[in-house]
Amino acid sequence: MAEHLPPDRASGVFETLLVVDGAPVELDAHLARLCASVRALFGVEPPGEIVGRALEASAALPLGRLRLTVAPASSGAPGALVVDAATCPIDATQLFPPWERAVALDPLTIAGGLGAHKWVDRRRLATAAARATGDRLPLVLDEGDEVLEASRANVFSVEDGVLLTPATDGRILPGVARARAIDVAGTLGIELREEPFDLTRLLAAGEAFVTGSVRGVEPVRSIGDAELAAPGDEARAVAAELRGRWIGAGARA
Repeated sequence: MAEHLPPDRASGVFETLLVVDGAPVELDAHLARLCASVRALFGVEPPGEIVGRALEASAALPLGRLRLTVAPASSGAPGALVVDAATCPIDATQLFPPWERAVALDPLTIAGGLGAHKWVDRRRLATAAARATGDRLPLVLDEGDEVLEASRANVFSVEDGVLLTPATDGRILPGVARARAIDVAGTLGIELREEPFDLTRLLAAGEAFVTGSVRGVEPVRSIGDAELAAPGDEARAVAAELRGRWIGAGARA
C-alpha cells in the first residue's frame, strides 16, 4: 500500500490540456474545475489572468500539451496566488492510441484514493511511478480492491456491452475527458452506469479503457499479469466520436 501523505498545499493545483492548432481543448471545463479547486482549497478567487495566460501560451503551438498551475505565492499579501502556463509539443501518435499502443496498468492501493483535486504534489504515486517501466501506469484501488482511477486517467470497464465507471464521490478526479466520454456514450445510445466495482469484476469483464485530457481514449491491454481484450464496438465508437469532437470530423476514420 502506498504511504498516505497529505498533499503539500504550497505546491498548488494544476490542469493539463490538449492544444490543437493553437487552441486549448475543453478550456472552459478545465478552468471551471481549476477555479473550483482554488476556491475550495485556498478560500480566494482565482487570479483573473488565467484565461489570458492559457491562450497566450498555446497560440503558437500546433499540437501539444498545456499545463496550468495555480499555487500560493511565496511572498506578498496573504492569500496571493501565482499562475504558471507551460506548453510542450506532443506527437500525434499519443492521441487516441490504437490497440498496438494500449496502456498497461499495475494495481496500487491508496486508502481513500487521490481525491477530487489535481494536486501538483503527487508523492503518493512516486514509488509506483519509479517502479513502473515503459507505459505502465498505476491503477489506484481503495481498500477492498475497489477500482478508483489510473494515475493520469479515469477508468471505464466494458461489461457485456455496458460501460461502467466509478462515481465522482470525492475519491477520484472528476475528469473532463471522463465527462465527455459519458456524454458521448449517451449520444450514441450506449448504456453507461456510474457505480462501484472491484478489481475482480474488472478483470472478469475482460475489457477496459481509460480517458484523459491529452490522450483522449486509451485501450487497456493488461492489468497486472492479466491480459485484456482489444476494444469492442462500444469503446471504438466512443473513441471515434470524441476524437472527432476534439480534433475534427476528418479524424473519425
